Formats: sequence, structure tokens, C-alpha cells
Amino acid sequence: MENRQGKGLSFAKRIYKPRIIGLGIGCISVIGALYPLAMPGWVWALLLFNGFAWAHVAYQLSTRSQYPYKAEQRNLLYDSLFGGFWAAATQFTPLTAVTILSMMTMNNVAAGGKRLFLRGLLAQALGIGVAGTLFGFQFNPDVSLLQVYTCLPMLTLYPMAIGMVCYQLAIKLSEHKRALSALSRTDSLTGLLNHGSWKDLLHLKFHKCQQQQSHATIALIDIDHFKQINDSHGHIIGDAVLRQLSVELRRNLRENDLAGRYGGDEFCVILPQMPLEQAAQLMERMRETFSNYRNPQIPELRVSLSIGLADFQPYFTDAAMWLNAADRALYAAKDTGRNRVNISEEKIAHSA
Repeated sequence: MENRQGKGLSFAKRIYKPRIIGLGIGCISVIGALYPLAMPGWVWALLLFNGFAWAHVAYQLSTRSQYPYKAEQRNLLYDSLFGGFWAAATQFTPLTAVTILSMMTMNNVAAGGKRLFLRGLLAQALGIGVAGTLFGFQFNPDVSLLQVYTCLPMLTLYPMAIGMVCYQLAIKLSEHKRALSALSRTDSLTGLLNHGSWKDLLHLKFHKCQQQQSHATIALIDIDHFKQINDSHGHIIGDAVLRQLSVELRRNLRENDLAGRYGGDEFCVILPQMPLEQAAQLMERMRETFSNYRNPQIPELRVSLSIGLADFQPYFTDAAMWLNAADRALYAAKDTGRNRVNISEEKIAHSA
């Protein structure tokens, strides 16, 4: 329910200013057609209310309603009712009637699609019926110069206002799309790249290194005995350790380095334009810093990292071969006692 209310309030706020503009200049259009006719004073009072006060009343009705979206759709039907009334009251003068009714219909289609379009037609028909009952059904085919001038603002300014609203809506949709895209590429616990996104970037980086003959190093990082941490202290503590490692990665890496969570307790990093020796020094500093982490709830908890490094080699045929080299370096670090940084020996083995 709260979501629907938020949606309705946003809709009411979005339509408020265009309604003020549309009804105000629409009132001018009706005045041009109504002026030659001998209409009683209450008709002019109703026209001024509809043109300059109704937009504010409609906004209050929708924003104070328990269901703002439904209230705003009712307001659009009232707009159509008024539109039909003024079309008949002005004796269906072609330019004025078509201008008013077409703009009302455009609003209904934009706001509610086919359903509101059909309901809007019924509301317009009702408005025509009311005016026809009061003033009789007459048709005046003549179009005066006054009517042309008074309809020009409606034909120019109002479409611009609607276009601006559509543009702002498109910008918001684009922002939401980017936000959703970022969420789909991000690991929810650590805020780093998720497995799929990091692998995609690895493939891109591999092809860039191939084409431009540039350097890059990848690191695979594993939290030692992480399963034991979860089993002994619970997943909340385990999640805190994972988040701490993500913090250390952000703190130590450059802006263009690409860090991700590969899965479980394993993290991955692409280090563009960084030689293997420099990457080893960076990872060693991070390993030492991370080993000093203490959880306030469990002071006796100790953590450490095993890290495998592999730099790009021209003989790699695909990104998987590069990743496997780092993976073998990681397992070599774990097999030789953990809590250390190990450099891939792929280049040495290939040279031999």
C-alpha cells in the first residue's frame, strides 16, 4: 500500500504543473470562443474556476487522498468532463473544440493508456450532454481570428510542457535503469563486483592486453579457514570478516583497479598496468593489514589471507588460462602453509 501511495503522490506532483499551464491557456482558448456568445455570469465564474483554481484543488484532492493514484485518475476524468462541457458550450467551434478535446485525450492516453482513454471519452460525452441540456446543441463552423489567436498558446506552449514532463520522466527512468544495472553487477554483501561482472571485465582486459600489448596482473584472494570461522562463530561474524576484506581492498587499491567477490570467501582483483613485483608488494601490505583485524565481539578471532598472483603473458590463449595461472598460484600458497602471497610460475615454466 505504501508503494502505491508513493507512486500516486509522485504522479500527482508530476502532473500538477502541466495541469496549471494546460488549464490556464485552455481557459484563454475557451474565452476566445465564448466571448461572442451571451452566456450567464455563472458560466464565466465556472470557466475562471476551471482555468485557474481547479488545478490546485485537484492537487489537494489527490495528495490528501488515501489512494493518490486513483484520486488523480478521477481528476483526469473531471478534466475530460470539463473539456466536453466547454466544447459544447462554445457550440462546437471546430478549432476550439478540437484543441480542447484532443489535448484532454492526449493526457488520458499518456496517464492511463487505453482504459483511461475510453473512460475519458465517456466523461467528455457526459460533459457535452450537460452543456447541451443547459444551452442546447448547436454547431458553429465559423472560426474567427480571435479564436485562432487564443488557441495558439494551447497549440504551442502546452505540448512543450508535456514534452518537458516526458523528458524529465525519461531522465528518471534512465537513472533507475543505471541503478538497477549497477545492482545487477554488484555483490550485495561487500559492494564489490559480483562473479559474473568481474569475469566479463577480465575477458575485456585480456583482449585489451592482447591487442595493445599492455601489462596487467590478476590476484585471487582466499580467507584462510573461513568455513571454520563460520562454523565456530556464526555467519554474522563471517559476513563481518568478508566486509572487512572489501574495505581493505577499497582502501589499498587504485581507482581503476577492479575488485570483485569471486564466490564464498574468495575475492579477485584486476590490476591494470601493474607489474607482477609491484602487485606482490601491494598484496603483501594488504595481507599484513588484514591480519591485524580484530572483531569487537570476538577479540580472540584471528584472520589471514592466501593470495595468488599471475601477470598477463602473450602466450595465454584466453582469459581462462590467465585465471587458471592465478588459481594455481593461490593453491600453491595454501599448500605451503597459507597466510602468504604466491606468484605464478607460469612464465618460468613456459620459458623452461
